[in-house]
Amino acid sequence: MRPEGRRNEDGIRIDPEAEAKHEPRRAVLSALVEHQPGVLAEVSGLFSRRQFNIESLTVGTIVNERRARMTIVIEETRPGIQQAKKQLRKLVPVVSVRELAQDSVQRELVIVKVNGEEPDKVHAITEMYGGETLDAGPRTITVEITGNEQQVDDAIDAYEQFGIREIVRTGYASLSRGEQQTAAVEHDTNVTADTEVPADDD
Repeated sequence: MRPEGRRNEDGIRIDPEAEAKHEPRRAVLSALVEHQPGVLAEVSGLFSRRQFNIESLTVGTIVNERRARMTIVIEETRPGIQQAKKQLRKLVPVVSVRELAQDSVQRELVIVKVNGEEPDKVHAITEMYGGETLDAGPRTITVEITGNEQQVDDAIDAYEQFGIREIVRTGYASLSRGEQQTAAVEHDTNVTADTEVPADDD
C-alpha cells in the first residue's frame, strides 16, 4: 500500500508538516565543536548550501581547549530550525547542538565611531548604556557597548544624532541560565564542563 499524500516531480512523498505554512522565528543554536582548522568553513558552508537565513554566527574557545562553541542565530520556520539542528549534528566535528531557551543569557558587543564635536553628550550616552570610551580625538570618538540585542540597538539609535562614521557588531554570545549546561554535557570527575559527548535533548 502506497503512503498517502502529495508527491513531488521526482515521486518523493512531501511531508505535510514541512509543506504547511509556518511563521519564521528567531532561534539561538549553541553548537559544541572540535577546535580544529576548517570547522567554521564546514558549518558556514552547510548553512549556505541549505539556504538558511543566518542572523549571526560567532565562535570561540571554551574551558576545554580542544573544543570551541559556536553561537548561531537563524531566522527560520519551525521545520527549518529542526532541519538546521539535524544537519549540524551530521557534521563530524560537531559534538553537540542545542537550541537555547528564550531566557538564556545573551550578549552582543558593538564598537561605534561617531563624530566628536560634542564629546560631553557622547560620554553621557556611553555612561547611560554602561559603555566605555576606547578612543577620543578632536574629530572622532570610538565607544564600546555590551548588552542584549535591544540594548545595543537602542544605543546605536542614541548615537545617530552625532553622526555614526563606522560600526561593527560581534553577533550573539549566549549561555544557558543557572546550572543547566549550554551544550548538555555530562560531568566527569576528571574533566571540566564542555568536555564529554552529550545526549542531546530538544
